[in-house]
Amino acid sequence: MTLTHIDCFSGPGGICTGFHAAGIKTLVAIEYIKSCVVTYSANHPEVHVIHSDIREVTAEQILPYIPDDGVDIVSSDMPCETFSTAGNTSRSFYDDRQFLFREAIRIAQIANAKMILFENVPGFTTKTVQKGANELIVDVLKHELVAAGYYNYIEVVLNAANYGVPQRRNRFFILATRLKKLKLAPPLPTHEKEITVSEAFVGLPNVQPNTNIEGKFYTNDSSAFSQLIRNNKFRKLERAVNDEITYQTPMKHRICTLERFALLRQGESLKDLFERYVGEEREALQSKRILPKKMFIKRNYRLNPNEASPTVTSHCLDEFVHPIYDKALTVRECARLQSFPDCYDFAGGPLLFLT
Repeated sequence: MTLTHIDCFSGPGGICTGFHAAGIKTLVAIEYIKSCVVTYSANHPEVHVIHSDIREVTAEQILPYIPDDGVDIVSSDMPCETFSTAGNTSRSFYDDRQFLFREAIRIAQIANAKMILFENVPGFTTKTVQKGANELIVDVLKHELVAAGYYNYIEVVLNAANYGVPQRRNRFFILATRLKKLKLAPPLPTHEKEITVSEAFVGLPNVQPNTNIEGKFYTNDSSAFSQLIRNNKFRKLERAVNDEITYQTPMKHRICTLERFALLRQGESLKDLFERYVGEEREALQSKRILPKKMFIKRNYRLNPNEASPTVTSHCLDEFVHPIYDKALTVRECARLQSFPDCYDFAGGPLLFLT
């Protein structure tokens, strides 16, 4: 029996791609950002994608595309900005985004879904409903799940690096079901050893900044991960294996930016350069624009080739520097860290593929 799925806050299709590989059939996706909709449809043309604010989606838009007895699972990967603690002030915002989980519950009820899967940053578990309040948003979510009939649930924080993704990415999950006797359990780790950045990038040719010369052909090197990422049969994708690489396009950098990259050691970021160069030495680098006037904690991190990547965000093209070469990452390199297959087409715009 094939399980069926509705993909809320679908982004460009990461959850759908994983579900498809697991044999789960996505029937409907809901996404507000147009570029993500374009990318999603380019890679999953069999899915009915609703381009809309989820709060405006109606039963009439969903029911014609699902079985009469409903779907098996609704997933919700709602925006995480208000819950993130990653060096910004967005966590101090209290607005309607933090209650968007209610829309996934509403969609699940419309679709008579047996299960709901929520995913967000671990900070979701400590955010209060408003400043100075004691009530946690996660407790509101669990209360409203029970009220909607999804009283059988588990909650867990999982690290993607434990499941074959070359990235240390901790995420909080709640899996809830209205089936009383269904035994729920978190997945056991599949990998004792991390997939490293070096293993993730194997087979991708280097590209020179500012040349506009794409790296279209694979090198002769390979790793178990690089072979898997090109294996469309593993992903249950009915398309030929790419002979040429896409989105291995060099970035454009100022000379001063390239000089800054050259100062970075593996595992260092812009913050480390500000700590290393002080006083007149820092001022001299700033006068040449090698260092900016302001220090950004999450900027220009040179990856360590012997470790998994830190969490990849939608700003990764600004945040990460190649572990060996003095350049920012290409879109395809970022996609490798996210474990998107090499055939994935970021048709709606490559800068938004991590949303």
